Amino acid sequence: MIPDIEKSTREEREQYIRERFKCISDCDSCGICTMYRNQDPMLVYQEYIDGTKDFMEITAKYR
Repeated sequence: MIPDIEKSTREEREQYIRERFKCISDCDSCGICTMYRNQDPMLVYQEYIDGTKDFMEITAKYR
């Protein structure tokens, strides 16, 4: 479950992103880097981690 901005801490949101987008060092099987245009998901979701933008709002930009 995605931690709600208003009900979670910055640390909880950061941990969620780290766990959800963990690098498996197998780019052919994963696709995370391609999905986020070769950007680190930690940077992509920085506004979510900071609590200023909703997770789904950021995700929608990359779909």
